[in-house]
Amino acid sequence: MAPPDFTNDDRFDGLYVNVANQTQGIEPLLDSVFSFLRRKSDFFAGPPGMDGNGTENAIATVHRVLRKHADIYLRDEEKKKEKERERMALVKKKREEEERRRRRMDEKRRAEEEERKDMAADGGKEKEGGGDDVMELDADGAFDISDRVEDIESSSSLSSAGAGADAKDMIDDAAPTTSTTTTPPSPKIPDGDEDDEPPPVGNGGTVEGKYVWTQTLQELSVVVPLPDNTRGKDLNVTIGKNHLKVGLKGRGETIVDGKLTHSIIVDDSFWTVEDGNRLVLTMQKSNQMEWWESVCVGDPRINVQKVQPENSKLSDLDGETRQTVEKMMYDQRQKAMGLPTADEAKKFEIFEKFKREHPEMDFSQTKFT
Repeated sequence: MAPPDFTNDDRFDGLYVNVANQTQGIEPLLDSVFSFLRRKSDFFAGPPGMDGNGTENAIATVHRVLRKHADIYLRDEEKKKEKERERMALVKKKREEEERRRRRMDEKRRAEEEERKDMAADGGKEKEGGGDDVMELDADGAFDISDRVEDIESSSSLSSAGAGADAKDMIDDAAPTTSTTTTPPSPKIPDGDEDDEPPPVGNGGTVEGKYVWTQTLQELSVVVPLPDNTRGKDLNVTIGKNHLKVGLKGRGETIVDGKLTHSIIVDDSFWTVEDGNRLVLTMQKSNQMEWWESVCVGDPRINVQKVQPENSKLSDLDGETRQTVEKMMYDQRQKAMGLPTADEAKKFEIFEKFKREHPEMDFSQTKFT
């Protein structure tokens, strides 16, 4: 049977903590240990029968055990450094991928813009040539169907008063609005400055001099840099439903003290100190179907339309929630490109179907808003 391994045995931690609190220092603590060995054991004298080498053997034993634990410490530190290097390499790789993705998106948007301009120019030429079936594009690349049937207004009319009433009811159901006319949503070309903005790293941001934060739909992760060798008892951390406060006790310094942008679940939120130089707060969102623009009110905000959730996380959701998340993501992308959302596209499809079924009706003044 192999002898027990005491190198990482924590069963006596409580006893040693009590001794350490009373001795108030490393050297007094070691004095207490060796005093016990000297007074209550034959550690220095050696087993019976030894010829005066007990003290030298005791010193050699202490050196051997001390060297062993020093080696363990150095190996653990090297593992931490290696883990940190891997994390930094991963962050660098992710940033490079995001930069390549941003360049591809820029090139695609520029190509689409050129195509819209060419279509607008071609549409104007065809209209001047008197084409009967041309749908004109305006300067922004938007469709306007009001002029398409202008040339047949005099010959187009409702077949009956009943058909007119049915048409009005169906159009009202398809696109409820207080306006008497509706027109399909026009695609908008994003502003140049916003177009060049890269997606936020980790779907979060940086508050200079305070913290770095990332998020998923479910939770926030906030990393606060700390002075070296900071311990948990040196911190004053308060996580509330709508408020966050972080400070250093000894210095009386407050690092974060602000109202949260949205509420969190306090019982599922916690904090830890890692490597003695950073505080990591993990906070569970109350509403797990929204992205935060910032952690605290008044801090720099990110563009949530640029958020790029991990696709693999969708598989963790139930069917109904997954459909809702996918629809939300689709609508966000559509709005960012100035295109209709799923609901708006459905209304327009209903209206177009009704138009095809009633060619005798005049829709020249019908617009979607």
